[in-house]
Amino acid sequence: MDYGTMIGNSFTYVKEGIIDKVNTWLLLIIATLILAIPLMGYIMSVYRGTKPAPEVDGWSTLFVDGILLLIVGFIYAIPILILEFLVIGATFVTQMGSNPTAAMTGLAGAGILAVILIIVAIIIAIVAPIGIIRFARTGSFGEAFNFGEIFATIKKIGWLSYILALIIVAIVVGIPVLILWAILMALIIALPIVGLVIAVIIFLIVLPIIEVFEARFLTQVYETAGTT
Repeated sequence: MDYGTMIGNSFTYVKEGIIDKVNTWLLLIIATLILAIPLMGYIMSVYRGTKPAPEVDGWSTLFVDGILLLIVGFIYAIPILILEFLVIGATFVTQMGSNPTAAMTGLAGAGILAVILIIVAIIIAIVAPIGIIRFARTGSFGEAFNFGEIFATIKKIGWLSYILALIIVAIVVGIPVLILWAILMALIIALPIVGLVIAVIIFLIVLPIIEVFEARFLTQVYETAGTT
């Protein structure tokens, strides 16, 4: 798997389809303003392998696709949310107790749950992208959770190659985002109101670029399995 070429192709996809087309970029910013639901619908089009980057039209379809993607994402997040609730609950009970032995037992329980939470989150982070792309490609809600086919697709890609691809895109996207976040936080601290306004504007401008870039990269990874 040529990760460098895939990153380059993803950047070209974003540049030619969005950055060089101001109207498309502005429409995606508007799509982000509407709770990002139409933006998620647009991402579904990217997952379907549309080349070059699609135009922003058919808003009713974008809304429907966005809501469906939101539902799929929420279902994938349910185990994480449950475990987070249990960790918080266990930690709270531990702090409220006056018995040292019970407190230590509760703290140990919270620690075990936290480890389980991390493991489950990693598993979902591996499985969910392929499930979501399968959903976008097939239009079948059940295919988002067809774990047999999801694992078969990952096997075709190659487990090591796939996991490395996820790590690479996380780094490529994550480092600039963290740097930007640090700059914006410093600006907000220095100039609370003005800084917050600027941060929101930059967020609206940058988010569509980041989301489309990541979606295009993951789509290319998916397509290396030779799966439609």
